[in-house]
Amino acid sequence: MGALQLTLGAIGVAVSVFAWGLFVAGVLRMIKIIRLGQPDSTRNGPFAPRLRTLIVEFVAHTRMAKFRKVAPWHWMVMWGFLIGSAVLFEAYGEMFQPGFHWPIIGTWSPWLLLVELLGIGTVVGGVALAIIRQLNHPRRADRVSRFAGSDFKSAYFVEAVVIIEGLGILGVKAFKQASGLEDPPLWSSFVTAPLAQILPASPDWVSIMAFTKLLSGMIWLIVVSKNLTMGVAWHRFSAFFNIYFKREDDGGVALGALKPMMSGGKVLDLEEADPDKDVFGVGKVEDFSWKGWLDFSTCTECGRCQSQCPAWNTGKPLSPKLVITQLRDHAFAKAPYLLAGGSKDMAGDEVGLTEDKYEDYKKRLESIDVLALAESERPLVGGADELGVIDPEVLWSCTTCGACVEQCPVDIEHVDHIVDMRRYQVLIESNFPSELGGMFKNLENKGNPWGQNAKDRLAWTEGLDFEVPVFDGELGDAEYLFWVGCAGAFEDRAKKTTRAVAELLHTADVKYTVLGPEETCTGDPARRAGNEFLFQMLAQQNVEVLNTVFDGRPAGQRKIVVTCAHCFNTLANEYPQVGGQFEVVHHTQLLNRLVRERRLVPVAEVAEDVTYHDPCYLGRHNKVYEAPRELVGASGATLREMPRHEERSMCCGAGGARMWMEERIGKRINLDRVDEALGTAPSKIATGCPFCRVMLTDGVTARQNEGTAGSHVEVVDVAQLLLTSVRRGLALERGDIPTDETPTGTPLPDEDKAASN
Repeated sequence: MGALQLTLGAIGVAVSVFAWGLFVAGVLRMIKIIRLGQPDSTRNGPFAPRLRTLIVEFVAHTRMAKFRKVAPWHWMVMWGFLIGSAVLFEAYGEMFQPGFHWPIIGTWSPWLLLVELLGIGTVVGGVALAIIRQLNHPRRADRVSRFAGSDFKSAYFVEAVVIIEGLGILGVKAFKQASGLEDPPLWSSFVTAPLAQILPASPDWVSIMAFTKLLSGMIWLIVVSKNLTMGVAWHRFSAFFNIYFKREDDGGVALGALKPMMSGGKVLDLEEADPDKDVFGVGKVEDFSWKGWLDFSTCTECGRCQSQCPAWNTGKPLSPKLVITQLRDHAFAKAPYLLAGGSKDMAGDEVGLTEDKYEDYKKRLESIDVLALAESERPLVGGADELGVIDPEVLWSCTTCGACVEQCPVDIEHVDHIVDMRRYQVLIESNFPSELGGMFKNLENKGNPWGQNAKDRLAWTEGLDFEVPVFDGELGDAEYLFWVGCAGAFEDRAKKTTRAVAELLHTADVKYTVLGPEETCTGDPARRAGNEFLFQMLAQQNVEVLNTVFDGRPAGQRKIVVTCAHCFNTLANEYPQVGGQFEVVHHTQLLNRLVRERRLVPVAEVAEDVTYHDPCYLGRHNKVYEAPRELVGASGATLREMPRHEERSMCCGAGGARMWMEERIGKRINLDRVDEALGTAPSKIATGCPFCRVMLTDGVTARQNEGTAGSHVEVVDVAQLLLTSVRRGLALERGDIPTDETPTGTPLPDEDKAASN
C-alpha cells in the first residue's frame, strides 16, 4: 500500500461518507414529502401478486419493451446499476490494495464474465441512450419530439455517470490483468484481456481507475441528493415502489374503471360527505394521495406518454409528461410549507399555520423559505394570470384515452390524476367549459346527453321487419339484455349500428330484450368530465333497474350486450363500484362468437379494403382487439392496419366528454385520425363504437368536402360489414340474387350515404 493508494483511499472514503450521508438524508426527506399525500389503503396488498408484477416488469422489462429500440439499452444500464453496485463497493478495497477482490466469488470465472458483460453493457447502453436522446432532440422535430420539455442536463449527467462507471469497471479489470494481479480465462475477459496487452503494468492505475469508478458514483449521489425532483435519476429507486403500488394488483395498468373519488383514504360516499372535512377531488396538491406524490417523483421524463397523446400530437397544450413534472415541481416546492403545518381551506384562508394552533408558530413560519410560501399561494388549476400550476386548457384537453398510462414504463396513473382535478373544478369550483353545462343538464333532466325524450328510445326499431322484444317486467327466456345506449338510440348514424346488431341477433336466434324508455345514460361522460355526483346518481338508478331486471338470476346469467365502448367499460368495470355485478360483452365479441359457432354465416364476401379504428374504451381500456378484426376478416374484407393500431391506436377525440366540447386549439383530433386512415387507401373505415363513428364520419366528410378523400369512402361499424355479408348469403340461399350477378363491395343504405356526405 503506497502513498498514492493511501491518498486516493482517504479521499474516496471521505467523499463517500459525505455523499452517503447526503443521500440517506435525501431519501428520508423524499419519504417525508411523499407522505404529505392523502392516505390510500387500496395499495396495501395482496403482497404476492404485487411482488410478482414488480419482478416481471423490471426483470423482463415488459413495460419498457413497448419501445423496442430503447428497451435493450435501458435493460443493460439497469442491470449495470443493480449488479454493478457490488463492483462499485469493491472499489473501496481496490483503492487501498490494487489486488483486492471479493472473497470466494472475486476470482470465480463466471463472476468475472458477469463483470465483463456489466461493464460493456453499461458503456454501450449509456452511449446508445445518449444517441437516442440526440436523434430525438426537440431541435430536430419541434414538439413532435417526446423529449420536448424534458430536462436534458439531468439526463446527460446521469448518462455520463453511467458511461464513466462502465469504463471504470472495465479499466480496473484490464489494469489488474496488465499488472499480473489477475489471470482469468479469455472467455471471461474477452474485451479486457486483449486491452490489458497494450496497457502499462502498473498497480497504481488499478487504484486510479477504482477511484474514478467510485468518485463518479459519489458525485452522482451528491447531485441527486440535492435535487429531489431529478426524476431521471431518482426513478432508479422509486420505480420499484411505484410498480409495486400500482392501482391494479393483478399487474394491469390503471385503465378501464376510474379510481373512485376518495377522501381520507376511503371511498367517498356523497350522501354522507361533509364539505367541511372531506376532499372532493383534488383542489390542492396535498389532496393527491401519497401514490400520486410517488408518481410525480418517479417520472423519468422519457416522454413516451407525450409521444402517444392525441392532444399533444394535434397542437393542444396538454402533455401528460409536463402535467406530472409540473405537479412534481410544485409539490416539492410547496413541501416546506406543508411540512411546517401549513394548510388552507377552500376559501384560500390559512387554517394550518396559525398562532393559536402552534406554540412555536413564529419559529415554524421563519423556517419556511419565501419561495415555498409563494408556491403555497398558487392555485393548482388556473391560467397564467393566476400563476396556476395546471392551465385549464391543459386540464380539459384530455380525452382520457389512456395512451399515456398504457405506455408509461413506471406505471404513472395520469388519467386518474387529471380526472381528480376535474372533479374539484366541477363539484367545488363550478369551473368547467361552458359546453358541459348543457350536457350535465340534459343528463340530469332527460337521462341522455342529447336532451332527447325517453319515449323516443325505441325510435331506432322503426322500419325493422321483425319485432324487437322490450322488457315488460319479465325477462323470460331472454339470454341477453341489449343495452342500446344513448348514441345507439338517438344519434342517426349510431342507429344504423343498433339496427344491424338487432338484425344479426334476430338472424342468429339469440334471445334478447331491450329496456326502451327505462334505459338512461350510464354516466360515462359525466364521470370523465369530473361530475362524480351526477355519475353516481345515474349509475345507482341504472343498477337498481338492472338488478330488478335480473332479479332471481345467478351472477353468471346476468348478461348484457352493448354496442357503445363507453357503456361497455362503465357497465363492466365501474358499476361494480356501486353494486352492479353483470357479465358484459361488446357486440363485436358476441357476434364473433356467433360466427365461430356457425349461428351467423357470412357466405358472400365483402370484396373491399377496410381499415379498422380501435376505440380507446374497447381496445386500450379493455384489451378487446381480436374480435372486431376477426369479424372484418369473416365478412371477407381485406384488413389494412393503420400505423397506429391496437394498444397504440390514435384516439378519435370523443372521450373524456370531449364529444360535447369544441376543439379550438390546433388540429382537430378526428381529422388527424381520419388522415391516417385515408393513408391506407381504404374504401371503408370500420370501428366498434358510436362515438368513434360520429367523429370519424365528420372527419371523412370534411376531407371529402376539401376534395382530399374520395366520395366512395364510408365509415361503418363492423356489425354492418358482417350484416351485409350475412344478408347476401341468405339472399343467395333463397335464390334472390343470381350467383353470376352477385355485387361486390359493401354499399351502405341510402340514409348512411347521406349521413357521410
